[in-house]
Amino acid sequence: MAAATSTVSGLAGAALARRPAFSTSTCQRFTSGGRVSARNPLMTRNLERNGRITCMTFPRDWLRRDLNVIGFGLIGWLAPSSIPLINGNSLTGLFFSSIGEELAHFPSPPALQSQFWLWLVTWHLGLFIALTFGQIGFKGRTEDYFQK
Repeated sequence: MAAATSTVSGLAGAALARRPAFSTSTCQRFTSGGRVSARNPLMTRNLERNGRITCMTFPRDWLRRDLNVIGFGLIGWLAPSSIPLINGNSLTGLFFSSIGEELAHFPSPPALQSQFWLWLVTWHLGLFIALTFGQIGFKGRTEDYFQK
């Protein structure tokens, strides 16, 4: 028992060196000495400087959030989902009416066989697909991913 206590106290007194994930020493290990051509032409400007691959850090704005994409994506989904194609009703109308029906008996949750779940999943799946393609198209155009 005394050996275990001294081991633990010995470890507690030792100072551990804190290293960032991408320190300059780590980046030097990833740097090659010769000229290297990047495989992805879109990443050339970020990877290659003076013919050497440099260490990259994770970009802070990785989501590239833009309210234009959210607004136009929502409009771009609401317009086609509001066309009355399902027995004279639209997907948006069926989804919102099912919300009202389920709120009528609020404390109890919707039943598993309720049509609410079908409209919920279908409507949101379409919305997220529209937002994803909107993000790809809008940011791809603003950042010149699509060359003419």
